[in-house]
Amino acid sequence: MSTPKNPCDPILVVDDEESILLSVDTILQMAGMNNVITCSDSREVLAIVEHYSPSVVLLDLNMPHINGEAIIEKLSAHHPRIPIIVITGRIDAETAVDCMKSGATDYIVKPVDETRLLETIRKTLRSGELRNDGCDQPQQDLAANLKRPECFEHIVTQSPKLIEIFEYLESIASTSEPVLIRGETGTGKELIARAIHNLSGRKGEFVAVNVAGLDDNVFSDTLFGHTKGAFTGADVERSGLIEKAAEGTLFLDEIGDLSPASQVKLLRLLQEQEYMPLGQDNLRRSSARVIASTHVDIWDLQRKNIFRKDLHYRLRTHRVLMPPLRERKEDIALLVDHFINNAAESLHKNRPNRPPELLTLLETYSFPGNVRELQAMVFDAMAQHKNGMLSMIVFREHMARMKQLAESESGNSSKTGDKVHSPGFGNGQSSFKTLETLPSIKQATRMLIEEAMERANNNQSIAASLLGISQQALSKRLKNLSQDK
Repeated sequence: MSTPKNPCDPILVVDDEESILLSVDTILQMAGMNNVITCSDSREVLAIVEHYSPSVVLLDLNMPHINGEAIIEKLSAHHPRIPIIVITGRIDAETAVDCMKSGATDYIVKPVDETRLLETIRKTLRSGELRNDGCDQPQQDLAANLKRPECFEHIVTQSPKLIEIFEYLESIASTSEPVLIRGETGTGKELIARAIHNLSGRKGEFVAVNVAGLDDNVFSDTLFGHTKGAFTGADVERSGLIEKAAEGTLFLDEIGDLSPASQVKLLRLLQEQEYMPLGQDNLRRSSARVIASTHVDIWDLQRKNIFRKDLHYRLRTHRVLMPPLRERKEDIALLVDHFINNAAESLHKNRPNRPPELLTLLETYSFPGNVRELQAMVFDAMAQHKNGMLSMIVFREHMARMKQLAESESGNSSKTGDKVHSPGFGNGQSSFKTLETLPSIKQATRMLIEEAMERANNNQSIAASLLGISQQALSKRLKNLSQDK
């Protein structure tokens, strides 16, 4: 696994003395800040800032070509959110005050003191002036709560719900008992399974298999393997995934779709740690830990006699319920920026700025496909991106299609009496159920518009899309409502 960048956006160090650049870079690298760019030519600073959008700039004042004060003025005018720390050899209060007035955040006096340098940078990175792109900050935040935060560095989050799950996983990771992970599609169940494996310290591999749609023969052959001649076409002996996962972890995805016959064989594996390859009568021992996941409610399958009760109880020794993205909206900004960074790198494009109203739009949507759906939306938007600000068109069109699909499904199911949850636009329940007296049409319209405006953070364009009307129509209704007050 590649080492994550720290901080997410680079630290830019500008000084015409190569010895200073080397010294500062070494201090930062030794402190774990591995994302550093050095620049010895002040004429290149603005181009570097435009391309990399650094998290902080360390800037020498006395340089040839363009001096530090001129660079501060330009950065403050065009990139006011990027903090600047001045490195100067002039030990006088007047210089420091002038730098602060021009837009610098702090200053360091040469020769650079290591402790002072690190304290100043860390304070600046924590400050509210820093644009937080959410690439590595989740791991830094979790470090205070977890014993082994590095095992969760591949999960981008600041959600208290997920942090609680991480703490639970640390407490159960060392056992060999099965774990059942339940959650909607796209919530990151396999990422959690990998985190459990990493925490466990097991010597073997992490082996994943999706068991949905596998008939019993394919399931048995995939997991247990076969001997030569076990069936037509079995020309050579083949080991199963159980053997491949020896001393490691076997992850069975979508366990709720397992056939009844396969459920019996899996139960024996869990209870006795024994299995038989196809075509063999001798039992073999398994040393793999089993983690299973499902997007369906196995209790419901159990009540319908589709899933074995004894297997269910055996699988759920330890249980994890993954929250959907709509219940961890505090992660949306982190995830959007994380996926923009990944897509920009994958597509070899410069990282664009995201429009501030994008987050407001996304927070009105409940993501039936969860994190995976958000990732796909961002990647599609990045693929179509040319320059400047990231366009919101892809996001709006995707959400409109999903709303249209939900309305179509709702119309079809109403003919059969089925209830359908609208993916992303409400919970399908009327808010009037608890009212003794129904509001008038006029009152209901006002309530609906006010709620839409509140969800859209007073953005009329987003509120109009929630209501399914044009922005002009909403503007007219808002004007009429204000006149009626």
